[in-house]
Amino acid sequence: MIPRPARSSEPTVVEAGAWADVLVRRRLLHAAVLTPTGQWLVQDQPDGPVRVLMGPADVLALAATIQHDTRSTRPESR
Repeated sequence: MIPRPARSSEPTVVEAGAWADVLVRRRLLHAAVLTPTGQWLVQDQPDGPVRVLMGPADVLALAATIQHDTRSTRPESR
């Protein structure tokens, strides 16, 4: 695996919002809502618990985890 370069800047609210939108549209999350305090409320399933993410970096970390999990459970196609 090729190591990824470190980010040159902190994730922004706009970037986190774009990722949250993609995760919800692809039905990988049920909901992701930005609060006025800058925290994010996310819910995996309609009847599941609501988690509080502290900011954009946490949203990007969640997106990376979901992406990794999705790729690691996908059967290899050759």
